[in-house]
Amino acid sequence: MTGIFEQHIRAWLQTFIVELNLCPFARPVVASDALRITICESEDLNQLNHAFLIELDLIQQSSERDIATTLLVMPNALASFDEYLLFLDNAEALIEELGLDGTIQLASFHPQYLFDSEAEDSASHFSNRSPYPVIHFLREDMLSDALDEFANPEQIPLRNISTLEKIGRAEMELRWKKLRSEKLQSDPVK
Repeated sequence: MTGIFEQHIRAWLQTFIVELNLCPFARPVVASDALRITICESEDLNQLNHAFLIELDLIQQSSERDIATTLLVMPNALASFDEYLLFLDNAEALIEELGLDGTIQLASFHPQYLFDSEAEDSASHFSNRSPYPVIHFLREDMLSDALDEFANPEQIPLRNISTLEKIGRAEMELRWKKLRSEKLQSDPVK
């Protein structure tokens, strides 16, 4: 099953993140071997925490050439967005407790992602929607270097909102349904 989950994530990365240019830095990383995608199929919170700690340790112990960034994918757990946010809050607290804030940054993606400040029917939510709950481990130094090379990086979120709103909620829903239907077609157990 792990291979199928990774295929779904790679399809999402390509069709949403890269093709819509939601992250202007993603294209080279997505195409490289330095992108690590780890699938934790467990439903157990202790196992998810363990997987998180393993990935956190691994990215710290590895060079940027070997692991530029990691996606921890949890396809069988944290289906509720509120549960996911609680897990993420705990993960971010652990990053701070370990003194890794400024070294590792977490980005969040979830199938039901909703930004607090946006209307529930806004297309902007699709910038952080993924086929499964995902925690993205980013190296802050890499992120800083990329942002230094990018004009007006603070405008990226506004540009993404504009891009998604121009495409429109209806079209984003169609793209999302297509991605999800392709996912279901490849699942051996539907």
